[in-house]
Amino acid sequence: MFIVTPDGVIATDPISERRPVKPYIDAIQAVTRAPIKYVIYSHSHYDHIAGGKPFKDMGAVFVAHKNAKARLAALKPADVVIPDQVVDNKRNITLGGTTLELNYVGKNHSDSMLVMRLPKEKIIFTVDWIPIQSVQFRGMADNYLPDFEEGLKKVIQMDWNTLIPGHPGPGGKQTGTKDDARNQLAYLQDLSAEVKKAVDAGKSYADAQKEIKLEKYQSWAGYGPFLPMNIERYYDFWNRGI
Repeated sequence: MFIVTPDGVIATDPISERRPVKPYIDAIQAVTRAPIKYVIYSHSHYDHIAGGKPFKDMGAVFVAHKNAKARLAALKPADVVIPDQVVDNKRNITLGGTTLELNYVGKNHSDSMLVMRLPKEKIIFTVDWIPIQSVQFRGMADNYLPDFEEGLKKVIQMDWNTLIPGHPGPGGKQTGTKDDARNQLAYLQDLSAEVKKAVDAGKSYADAQKEIKLEKYQSWAGYGPFLPMNIERYYDFWNRGI
């Protein structure tokens, strides 16, 4: 997502999967020649935020959650620009008459995820953790339970209509609605409940992965390969407290 105003542009994650950033800059400049004033990181994972130096060379100010800056400062990835400014729980950026809210709703897919909301347009941009008609990616690495579900509840309570999730859904669908957030919460709650039953019954990882089907979600993207991995993540939570 990028936001065009009369006084400049607010861009978000400069790259995905470490592809060259130039096509993103070209796409912005095809719409406006206004300067790119800000680049906002969604969270600290490199596959969304690497490669931003061309934005920095153009004079953009980089902003991220404070936990993202701390993580990046510790790891020092060569191709990730360290943020200039940080957000704690909330910050508003107003540029050219447009306000962008940067909200931190707690740990979910990382401990540094920002929910970016355009109040007037009723759009949110938040990456990776609210997929459209999809189960969670692989083994839910760097995910926090049960904080993840609590964060979803907070997002659902916000005033918005359109979700930009950072990855397309089935058929290349680029945007979602609040129902997608509600459905994701329902999926995780159903998954959690079924895995807890398996743990309480003394079943093994393998048995839980074999027996838990959650068939109401079988049409979702990733259901076949990723549901067993999602089950393992929740098994660790209910069996080991991690």
